[in-house]
Amino acid sequence: MRKLSAVIITFNEARNIKRCIESLQGVADEIIVVDSFSTDATTSICKGLGVHFYEREWKGYSKQKNFGNGLASNDWILSIDADEALSEDLQKAIITVKTEAHENFSFARLTNYCGKWIKHSGWYPDTKTRMFNRAKSDWQGEVHETLTIDSQSVKKLNGDLLHYSYNSVSDHVKRTNRYSTLGAQELFDKKKKLSAFNLIFNPWLKFHKLYFLKLGFLDGMAGFTIALITAYGTFLKYIKLHYLEKG
Repeated sequence: MRKLSAVIITFNEARNIKRCIESLQGVADEIIVVDSFSTDATTSICKGLGVHFYEREWKGYSKQKNFGNGLASNDWILSIDADEALSEDLQKAIITVKTEAHENFSFARLTNYCGKWIKHSGWYPDTKTRMFNRAKSDWQGEVHETLTIDSQSVKKLNGDLLHYSYNSVSDHVKRTNRYSTLGAQELFDKKKKLSAFNLIFNPWLKFHKLYFLKLGFLDGMAGFTIALITAYGTFLKYIKLHYLEKG
């Protein structure tokens, strides 16, 4: 049976980290946390749960995750965010495949938004490849980091990765503002130019896609809120790009 290392990056995740770590116990053979000097109770919670705990100055999502992978005792990695947890079905599925030779596995991510599980709105199944061989894989990108693997063979497991994403609408707006800043900077660094279409029509197209095409209306008020704030984030990204271009 192969051994599996779980890797988590954290910063002020006291609200979530205990649930995340406990879902990994009995599934992962070691749990590694790379923390960016949290100022809440994250550190004490992690140390109390017996994980391998490291502190490192924040270098960006991909660099932080790759650093954590390098600390693992095993090549086979399960990458999980602090606000995520394995469902019981996913726990069983991972334990089962530890006897297989296959290396790359994906699974659906189910997001909880202000207490409601979102089954539409473009948020589900939100399949993620999160189990892989670190020797053949690498995280890249700074805003929405992506995993590159040298094999196209990815097997999907049963069960959901539970994502406790947003506790409030205010939290969603705050993070949308932050990500729009990063997104604008990424576009600017790539020398992308603002167009009237991007600024005026892309936000509407984003809302239409999530609320209508992705059946967000079936998620009730949560679906409407998600579509509207996401569209707002698209507008923010492009208007911030405009001001970056103006210097």
